[in-house]
Amino acid sequence: MLRRLRIKNLAVLETVEWEPGKGFNVLTGETGAGKSILIDAFLLLLGERADKGLVRTGAESCLVEGELGGAKEFASWLEEKGVESDPDGTLVIKRQISATGTGRQFLNGSAVTLGLLKELGDRLVDLHGPHDHQTLLSPATQRMALDGFGGLEREREAVRAAWRDGKQAEERLAGFRQRLAGADGATRELIEHQVRELEQAQLRPGEDEVLERDHAAAGHGKRILELAAEVNALLENGEENALGFLGKVQRALGEWERLDGAAADMRSKNEEVVESLRELSREAERRAEQVGLDAERLAELERRLDLVLGLKKKYGGSVEAALQRLEELRRRQTELADAEGTEAALVREVEAARKKLAQACGKLTEARKRAAPRFAEEVTGQLRGLGFAQSRLEARIRTEEPGPEGAETVELLFAPNPGEDPRPLRNIASSGELARVMLALKTVLAERDEVPILIFDEVDANVGGETAVAVAERLRGLGKSHQVLCLTHLPAVAAAADHHFAVTKRVEGGRTHALLEKLGGETREGELTRMLGGEGKAARLMAKELLEVRSKRTKKA
Repeated sequence: MLRRLRIKNLAVLETVEWEPGKGFNVLTGETGAGKSILIDAFLLLLGERADKGLVRTGAESCLVEGELGGAKEFASWLEEKGVESDPDGTLVIKRQISATGTGRQFLNGSAVTLGLLKELGDRLVDLHGPHDHQTLLSPATQRMALDGFGGLEREREAVRAAWRDGKQAEERLAGFRQRLAGADGATRELIEHQVRELEQAQLRPGEDEVLERDHAAAGHGKRILELAAEVNALLENGEENALGFLGKVQRALGEWERLDGAAADMRSKNEEVVESLRELSREAERRAEQVGLDAERLAELERRLDLVLGLKKKYGGSVEAALQRLEELRRRQTELADAEGTEAALVREVEAARKKLAQACGKLTEARKRAAPRFAEEVTGQLRGLGFAQSRLEARIRTEEPGPEGAETVELLFAPNPGEDPRPLRNIASSGELARVMLALKTVLAERDEVPILIFDEVDANVGGETAVAVAERLRGLGKSHQVLCLTHLPAVAAAADHHFAVTKRVEGGRTHALLEKLGGETREGELTRMLGGEGKAARLMAKELLEVRSKRTKKA
């Protein structure tokens, strides 16, 4: 339950602290006094999006802090999210919003995302606003209401899982068939031709670069042979050559070493230079032989280069891409070789998934059919206490194609008066009737709902008289199992609450301020008198009577 809500610089609320109690809480006040802002502040703590326009004029930021108790069951969830849990089950939420629109939020001292607060809010609070009854016109909402009443989440999840499995099986089959055809629509014959072409080419990574270099060098073959001969003569075979001079150096160093052992290192270094020059001479000869190609070898080089360049262009722009394409084609060959068996296996998977979905849908359908009469009966009972003494609600189930939500639609039909055929809710013109149907549904569902906090924002609009009293009793009844926070303009509803708070506005120094006060005794009687139309004696007596009725019912309870 919400224990405490502290607000600073939020719209007309400069500094307000609200401590609602257990059970049924009401907020009353003139239209525009700021009642809804209190609820909006609470919803900000639960992840609702904020507008920088919420910050009070002249302030740099607004702050909302809340303390909720009795949340021990959230301990493991909090730990899973990396948030420290309180041994007593206390949740402390803080949210700050700047005038520029930026903000920060904390849960039990840990910085958290709005998404996490929203997830927490979905577990903590169920909000019913003045226009929520319009959602009843949606078939999906009506189906969800029946499922919520019947506790059919397990059956629904089985259907969703079967639906997901079926979709995945269908995607695997479609993907396989698409791969068989190939992105380019290649036939088996074409794939086999391409594999042969690439395998026969025996491409090697980097081969294209070597071929292009050798081909370029071959164009200067004559000059390269001349240069090779010149290098060979200078190094080894000329009348005067480097290796000859170094041989003389080696002999001199050898004699030196006999006279002075320290010269051994110099002789060794000279030997290394000699060996390096000999290897240089041999390498020059080999390269000259490669480049100095005859006509036949040059033609062979050109043919190979043309082949490699052609395959590069055809299969991806590089030798490496062509080799990768070869591997892909080989895989497709393997798939094609066993295409019939693989496709048959995938088709069986799809059929099995569809059968599983049909079975899951069948179980959900049976569960819905069992729940529908009980659901209609309980909602009808609530409606008869809300002014529809001889009304009737039906939950009609119609078969449709199996889908992620089952194999049927659910449509709620309502007959407000005897002798009338039930009509779909969308054909009910009166918003007051729809509001009462919504309240009856919420009352029935709330008894099965684990969400601990229920917020009713003027859902009692468009009702009055005895119906208002019945609405009050329904809300009071919900307060026995939930913490109920209700904004209302109905005196009967306000009088039935366990805790009554009033919001008033005043203007000081040209600024509007909203004030929150917990009412009791005379102050509560005075607020009910105002709600009843003024300060007259009749209104005052009626206010006292409403409070006396509430007191008697409390004692009986």
